[in-house]
Amino acid sequence: MMRKFIIGCLVMMIAIASFGCGNTPVKQEVSKQTPVNKDLILATTTSTQDSGLLDVLLPVFEKKTGYKVKTIAVGTGQALAMGEKGEADVLLVHAPDAEKKVVSSGAAINRLLVMHNDFVIVGPASDMAQIKGKTTMEAMTAIAQKGGIFVSRGDDSGTHKIEKNLWKLASIKPTSPWYQESGAGMGQTLKIADEKQGYTITDRATYLAQKKNLSLQILVEGDAKLLNIYHVMAVNPEKFSKVNHQGAKDFSDFLLSAEGQGLIAAFGKDKFGQSLFFADGGKTEKDFGF
Repeated sequence: MMRKFIIGCLVMMIAIASFGCGNTPVKQEVSKQTPVNKDLILATTTSTQDSGLLDVLLPVFEKKTGYKVKTIAVGTGQALAMGEKGEADVLLVHAPDAEKKVVSSGAAINRLLVMHNDFVIVGPASDMAQIKGKTTMEAMTAIAQKGGIFVSRGDDSGTHKIEKNLWKLASIKPTSPWYQESGAGMGQTLKIADEKQGYTITDRATYLAQKKNLSLQILVEGDAKLLNIYHVMAVNPEKFSKVNHQGAKDFSDFLLSAEGQGLIAAFGKDKFGQSLFFADGGKTEKDFGF
């Protein structure tokens, strides 16, 4: 009788340990079964590729799950447009206002905060507009007033959206010849700005990853207006029946798992002495004052 009682107590203790008290959600493990559809299309911003982050994350994800990821790195606007047309399975982007519109339209679901870093304003060491150490608004105004060359991505990316909003907040309508558009990704835009000895806005991660090939320096940083947050979201299978929804879910789960968040948090430390991204699994935009 006593033996049965002890066994019963042990079973109950194991059950409690397994389910917990119900207050702390546990992130579901990524599926380890061979996927039915191995092909997964990821539409993302160029910053996740140009910074080298995807080169770290995707091989681990593919080896762990058996998926083969096709990455399409474009401006966030283009990535979101792909989601709205059902041309991708999962999106990893950084333009919160635009993202919310896509979710509201029903084209994407399960939008989750993954990580953040920040934008910086870079320019030549000569700094003809004398913006070093100024606030973001002061810097934008000085560049416009002094006609310093400013190279915009001009590609409807998340970076471009932030930049346009900053001009708007500064009550400035940028014009040529000092305002020029590259129509390219972040890495290429940095190269063009460097060649022209002009200014541009870039995410810190891409700048640090490209820094060895640039003479541009960080001149403005640390402003709350320059916060850069990334979300992952799945393209809605109820609207687009051919999307790989299980793959999108597994990819999202991986990014937000302890392993994925650990890789994100560690990325860049060995090479640059600092993390290029900050892992934010479990947080929401409210944690950043949005």
